[in-house]
Amino acid sequence: MNAFITGVTSGFGKAIAFRLAGLGYNLVITGRREDRLGKLHQELMEKYPVNVLSLCFDIRDNKACKQAFESLPEEFNRIDLLINNAGLAAGATTFQDSDMADFEQMIDTNIKGLIFVTKLIVPGMIECESGHIINISSIAGIEVYPNGSVYCASKHAVNAITKGLRLDLVKYGIKVSSISPGMAETEFSIVRYHGDEEKAKAVYSGLIPLTAEDIADSLEFIVTRPPHVSINDIQINPTQQANTYISHRNTQN
Repeated sequence: MNAFITGVTSGFGKAIAFRLAGLGYNLVITGRREDRLGKLHQELMEKYPVNVLSLCFDIRDNKACKQAFESLPEEFNRIDLLINNAGLAAGATTFQDSDMADFEQMIDTNIKGLIFVTKLIVPGMIECESGHIINISSIAGIEVYPNGSVYCASKHAVNAITKGLRLDLVKYGIKVSSISPGMAETEFSIVRYHGDEEKAKAVYSGLIPLTAEDIADSLEFIVTRPPHVSINDIQINPTQQANTYISHRNTQN
């Protein structure tokens, strides 16, 4: 079985890569940071008896996506599992005070990048009349919260694409799933606050957030169901988080 994973150089993607390798999947791992990608490739090859191919490119670039896909060797001609994980939030201010460059980065990565990669892989799944697509979304794709309008919009789009793909591909026996995490402590908030680690740490103050391993657990559950079972969507929150904007924080800590 071959899996194609975007955005593996940190957080969810890295944890998912290790988990799938442990399940025996051969991997195509992708990301923009070549040094991290190379290190992960080596770690996976040393730990698991699977084939690993790393491709360094930016999913926002449709031409680069096509070149990467066309470079796949014969043993990866068939992709059984696509994990659209690459995504980000940029900025956390009101719509009127936000930077247009942040908006464009989120739309280009979270929506267009997902579309570019999926568009390339779906034809092969249709030809084989099998396959599984898992989109890593967010509870921001279910509910909107203050200072997150465009990020929330991008994840609402991911959820809409997921549902649309499910309708279009069901006749080919292709499963389409999504995972929508709540607060999870990875590099997500550091990226959102443009490297301000103090602001990023404050996001999780007073509560125990999800980890990348929690998301890998959810994904493992999805991919290990029997062929006749499709887990369409999983929403996963920390126990202290009720929805996108209501959480119970322990002010004693």
